[in-house]
Amino acid sequence: MPEANKPKIKYGLKNVHYAKMTETVTNGVTTVTYGTPKAWPGAVNLSLSPTGEASSFYADDVEYANLTSNQGYEGDFESAMIPDDVQTEILGNEDIDGVIVESSENRTSYFALMFEIDNDVKARRHIMYRCSLSTRPTIESGTKADSTEPKTDTVTIKASPRTDVVTINGKERHLVKATTSESVSEEVYNSWYSSVWTPGDSSNDSEPQG
Repeated sequence: MPEANKPKIKYGLKNVHYAKMTETVTNGVTTVTYGTPKAWPGAVNLSLSPTGEASSFYADDVEYANLTSNQGYEGDFESAMIPDDVQTEILGNEDIDGVIVESSENRTSYFALMFEIDNDVKARRHIMYRCSLSTRPTIESGTKADSTEPKTDTVTIKASPRTDVVTINGKERHLVKATTSESVSEEVYNSWYSSVWTPGDSSNDSEPQG
């Protein structure tokens, strides 16, 4: 791609989707599958910072090696509301006759988070492969006044490395995230929200989940 056409800036947030994740361990081997991605409408802001530690090893009176660990990302996602499907499938709430019930015994589920950030050529699409919601949304509202200011829901998202192993170029890897580049194929780009794209020699495992 000519230099003049390469992406230079990024802005905007849209097309947020999630796909419930299932980890199955058989004979000590972990297999990861995902449900069909579903839209998470009303995206307002997403801010994820890298997590992990860096340490230095000294020998011969110099820094001999710099060692880093990639523990993924953590931050906040703000949206207009938490969809009912996220409440039940991810936060573990129960739908009883159309009433969403939260209990102290709820168990949250992992999920893939998919979203799109615009730039000046082609919007880049992203996947965070193993996310969890580490906080419940705050209950907040207010009475109407002369003008109405919408309230939003904010949750803290932790994106950690997947626990299974994927082979990429002959090397074993634990997936954290993936991002499209300007050279992505139209087939991959256009089907980004149809299933969770997975690189390497492993199959693109997706299956419907309730």
